[in-house]
Amino acid sequence: MKVRWFPVYAWTVLVYNVGVILWGAYVRATGSGAGCGSHWPLCDGTIVPRSPRVETLVEFSHRLSSGLALILVVILAVWAFRAYAKGHPVRTGAALSMVFIITEALVGAGLVLFELVEDNASVTRAVSTSVHLINTFLLLAALTLTAWWARNGTPINIRRQDVRVWVLGLGFLAMLVLGISGAVTALGDTLFPPESLEEGLRQDVDPSMHFMIRLRAIHPLIAVATSLYLLFIVGLPDIVGDARDSKRLARAVAVVLVAQLVAGVVNVLLLAPVWMQMLHLLIADLSWILLVLLAASTLAEREPVLALEEAISPKAI
Repeated sequence: MKVRWFPVYAWTVLVYNVGVILWGAYVRATGSGAGCGSHWPLCDGTIVPRSPRVETLVEFSHRLSSGLALILVVILAVWAFRAYAKGHPVRTGAALSMVFIITEALVGAGLVLFELVEDNASVTRAVSTSVHLINTFLLLAALTLTAWWARNGTPINIRRQDVRVWVLGLGFLAMLVLGISGAVTALGDTLFPPESLEEGLRQDVDPSMHFMIRLRAIHPLIAVATSLYLLFIVGLPDIVGDARDSKRLARAVAVVLVAQLVAGVVNVLLLAPVWMQMLHLLIADLSWILLVLLAASTLAEREPVLALEEAISPKAI
């Protein structure tokens, strides 16, 4: 396995997983999560469903795409451990990717087996959805770092730059809170869709409404506060640094954050159609990935711990 193709493969795996995540959002938004019944890994008790409904096809295709994602990450991990020497950060990223793709599958299986799908509007489902969102973001972070480290081999240094670590760490925490509120809000839009914008606004401030509905009024506030904080820190030279990659990534983060705010407003005005929910999620994933890349670039050690030629094992040549 030659190392020169590994970065391309790593970025491809990341992009594919983003696609799987979007398809999972489509499954949730269309109420197809119970398309295979409460069976897992089988679908309606069989390997390949016969005479399936549309919901079954949607859910079954998501399971197939998720299974392929697992296989691709396994290949990523095996390749990383064969192509890079012990101590190289690519190995760490690939190992973490394996951990989070497995937990991603387990969380998805739990949603099905415990029937936390379709019309289930319980607190347990909201918590499970939040856990799923956190794991998904951690998976994307691990895959992103694997691809980034394969490009330059420079690990993150969190010992010498305490201020940057804390400032960026708070940004990541805010993004997770925003993502959780967005995931539960999207679930509420699916389970309790308003018939008009006026009705939706009335429901948002009605204390007797379901908690998922009332969260719709809080999520935009979290989005604005998080975006303003991140826009502020990516504009600070002391945080971004002087590296060209860091400056480019900071600008990219700013652009995507603004796009996310616009998408959020459009999503509310259009009463959260499925395609808009998926676009909103795509921009959220891009925001997270770019923030991970910015942190990796900003917090990178000035000199790689291992020179690239030393990091590549003889098997990679």
